Amino acid sequence: MKKFRVLTLLALTLCLLLGTQSALACTCLAVGKLATADGSTITTHNDDSGSADFRLWIIPSMEGGEDKMRDLVVDSHNYGDYGQYPKVKDYGGGLAITQIPQPEDTYAYFHSRYSFINEAGVAMGESTCGITTSTEYGKKVSDLLFGSNDGLIDCWNAQDIALERASTAREAVEIMGALADEYLWRDPCECINICDGNEVWIAEFYGLDLWCAVRLPDDAFFVVANRARIDHIDFDDPENYIWSDNLVPFAIENGLWSEDSGEPFNPAKIYAPNNSEGCRLREWRALSLAAPSLNLDSKAEYYPLWVIPDEKLSVQDIFEIKGDYYQGTEYDLSMEPNAGPFGNVLTQVRNVRPINLANTCYVQIANIKADVPGVAKPLVWFGYGAPDSTYLTPLWPTMTRLPDFYSVGSRYGDFDRNSGWWTNSYVQQIASINYRSAIEEIHAAREEKMNQQYEIVPQIQATAAALIEAGKEDEARELITTYAYWNAVDWHEKWLELGDALMGTYMWGRVDMASAEVPEWWTEIMNNAPRNPGDEAA
Repeated sequence: MKKFRVLTLLALTLCLLLGTQSALACTCLAVGKLATADGSTITTHNDDSGSADFRLWIIPSMEGGEDKMRDLVVDSHNYGDYGQYPKVKDYGGGLAITQIPQPEDTYAYFHSRYSFINEAGVAMGESTCGITTSTEYGKKVSDLLFGSNDGLIDCWNAQDIALERASTAREAVEIMGALADEYLWRDPCECINICDGNEVWIAEFYGLDLWCAVRLPDDAFFVVANRARIDHIDFDDPENYIWSDNLVPFAIENGLWSEDSGEPFNPAKIYAPNNSEGCRLREWRALSLAAPSLNLDSKAEYYPLWVIPDEKLSVQDIFEIKGDYYQGTEYDLSMEPNAGPFGNVLTQVRNVRPINLANTCYVQIANIKADVPGVAKPLVWFGYGAPDSTYLTPLWPTMTRLPDFYSVGSRYGDFDRNSGWWTNSYVQQIASINYRSAIEEIHAAREEKMNQQYEIVPQIQATAAALIEAGKEDEARELITTYAYWNAVDWHEKWLELGDALMGTYMWGRVDMASAEVPEWWTEIMNNAPRNPGDEAA
């Protein structure tokens, strides 16, 4: 039986009653080092949530040792304040339920809705993978995994602990796997994509002590869109596949799979069956954008676990995929009546689920090169809001400070011009008035500075590397901090000005106070639309 130290029976009972706050609509991409234009490994996360705490902090390195313990917290990213962590432990809606050893000094890392990159250059994103429970099989799996699940590990704590301790992607998988083995995974299925500059790993945690991981080939591209994706395990290849001891026995003992069935062991289908169109279409779209030559069928039920891109992919290429809403396809959201006369893809009312989503908390693209040393290595491109209408700015968890606007505000509070998330939401919301026109202005406003960053950042990293080689790591850290800090401040001020300008342009739904021209097709739709029946429908 699994062993864990519970502080009190009451604490355990309370933790099991808490609702998890996992994001349920995230799209993540991963790219091997031979498939990128700059030789980096890339992992990403669109954190799509209508409730997320968007604040961002640097969690400092913490002392470990034989007598050092760490809190194990359920719902640890649920509106706590990590500004003074670990001196002040404010877990918000989370609950510390036990403690586990902190064996070594930890790595510093970025903590937000999810923690996503540490100072060693290990980076990750997550996508919560649902189970289709409209079938008897799906109900059975859900009941087996979560009906009496008394686990203590959720995705938030697992990623925190892995980033505190792991120096490679494989180590991160092994650390999270060991946590699930000992304390049991209590969250819904999670697919976590992890990179370190050399390797990319895809790990899936299905519940209880059931998990597995596969190394992405170096020349491959991967996507997960809220549907478990690992469709095979080569049990003769432990170098490229890792799995829990109970992964196969549990399936056999509970009638989920039989060695005599003739069917290959498919972890995703066995433990997280999902036939959602909104998941399938995002998989299809991302894979098709990376490898259009494959001519993948949008109506297919399953897609390859990975594809080889037609061309090597840059950070900008990945950013464009993150901002996709099926442009130019039969699913193009801008062409739906729900998008209105001006193609508003940010509407909450839509027929299909896109990668680009109005309620995205943040988008992050980790861009890790193996040959970049020390404090210069852990580079992540970060932006708030829907990717198509936001910007990316480079950040490092090795910085000594972040601008205040990253740790200010709440989506449940008032609009705040001093908050980075609110400022991006301001621009995004105004864009929804006349998206087709406003998005051109937004793209024009970000293009030059984004292109400059793509040129400057490698130079900053090279200069920092030279300083490190010369024994001047503090100077290298300050160089990175100064550039990233003031560059982010400049973006924030630029975006406030853009929001004000867009407000002036699109006030009352007009364009510079002139009536916006409504297309004939929209007028025809409106002329033929029924009136709202109002109270008469009651």
